[in-house]
Amino acid sequence: MELNKPKNIAVIGGGSWATAIVKMLCNNIEGKVYWWMRNADKANYINKYQHNPRYLSSIQFDKEKIEVSNNLEEVLNSSEWIVMGTPAAFLSDVFDGKGSLGLEEKVIFSAIKGIVPEYHDIPARYFHKQFGTPYENIGIICGPCHAEEVALERLSYLTFACQDEEKAAIMASLFECRYIKVSTSEDLFGTEMSAVLKNVYAVAAGICHGLGYGDNFQAVLIANAIQEIERFVDEVNPVHRDVKSSAYLGDLLVTAYSQFSRNRTFGSMVGKGYSVKSAQFEMNMTAEGYYAVKSIIEINKKFGVDIPIAEAVYRILYEKISPAIEMRILTDKLT
Repeated sequence: MELNKPKNIAVIGGGSWATAIVKMLCNNIEGKVYWWMRNADKANYINKYQHNPRYLSSIQFDKEKIEVSNNLEEVLNSSEWIVMGTPAAFLSDVFDGKGSLGLEEKVIFSAIKGIVPEYHDIPARYFHKQFGTPYENIGIICGPCHAEEVALERLSYLTFACQDEEKAAIMASLFECRYIKVSTSEDLFGTEMSAVLKNVYAVAAGICHGLGYGDNFQAVLIANAIQEIERFVDEVNPVHRDVKSSAYLGDLLVTAYSQFSRNRTFGSMVGKGYSVKSAQFEMNMTAEGYYAVKSIIEINKKFGVDIPIAEAVYRILYEKISPAIEMRILTDKLT
């Protein structure tokens, strides 16, 4: 049976990436984007003034196209298709203890680049295991694509991965516009795990930058990082994939090098001597790589993949090993 484009779509999350997602969807959605965020005052503000006062405030929304609410059940009931844009670290806070919410019958696309820390699971597995959503109804949206560049309408690329590629194509068509190019993939687990890992390696790149390492070493670091991603993803989900494509290598490069990368910024602050807590406080944004690396190390206890860069980041962030010492040791392990 041929699927139809959804008339309405629900978006979960109130940060910069969710704000950028709503902007993109407003270009093509026939009905409305129903947008959930935790803060009722902020939801009311956006409904009244049509822009997010805290994130990407330059984006002006069409009041006919959006409806913002802090009522989760109401927003989820508005559409059969949902885009998740809340940080992975807070995903279980949003959904746990609230019943099924009908998620077993929804089509869910995750734009989350992290692991749900309480479960050490990528969002696709979290929704499947906790709510019974079939894998063929779960997809992922990955870059290279920074929210800040979407706000500026700079050309960006998105890959939509789903085991049911027809659903991926439908979701892609809702995002495609003058400044967004799209492609589809069936590699749900590979693209999602790669999207998690690239944040860890962006933190590593930031730490090296903060310590004063130059472009030459950064290039070696990222060349080794894509090899780590390939080894890990192939071990966890062994199917044929090309990690040189934009969904893998492209997403890694933009996250590791861009001035807009919060993971690189976080790592750079740690490299310059900030404590983890002070860096998080000063940024006032979620660096997914901090939470992701702990789960990656936990998952890797089962698979035993050689991931020295990720292990170095873990020791710096969680075992409080000196960044200078840990990175000096790492330089001898890279080729």
